[in-house]
Amino acid sequence: MSDKIKLLIVDDEVQFLESIARRLEMRDFDVTKASTGKEAVEAARTDKFDLALLDLKMPGMDGKQVLEILKSEHKYLEVIILTGHGSMDSAVECTKLGAFSYLPKPYELENLLDILKQAYEARLKKKFESDRSRMDKILDMATGSSALSILRELRKLDNEEK
Repeated sequence: MSDKIKLLIVDDEVQFLESIARRLEMRDFDVTKASTGKEAVEAARTDKFDLALLDLKMPGMDGKQVLEILKSEHKYLEVIILTGHGSMDSAVECTKLGAFSYLPKPYELENLLDILKQAYEARLKKKFESDRSRMDKILDMATGSSALSILRELRKLDNEEK
């Protein structure tokens, strides 16, 4: 198990994808690259990621569609939109769909690293808050319930995470 932040980067401009992946790998991210929306969704279904960096304009499945799928299937994944075709309308729409942040290309690496840090912190806060809530439910169940009813409730809590 790696101690690096797992990052999915999605961009149809392969040269840009390779460049940004290299820059982030040198800064200790565990990077997986996808050059299409379909590849990104498949990668996220087979591996767990902490963060995703997503281009907006791509042929086939565009960034908004990928964003919707990723956010619906991965509870704690934070997604940052990085695009050269941004507008205020698309920024608002992506934020409503669950994007953590929206950055224009070209980007400044230090700014991107700061946004990635903030997104990872937000991810952890959500995850830990959920864990705390689940522990409170378990403690509440443990007092005055039968072993069998506690097991049933624990199974329900466990299934919520799947």
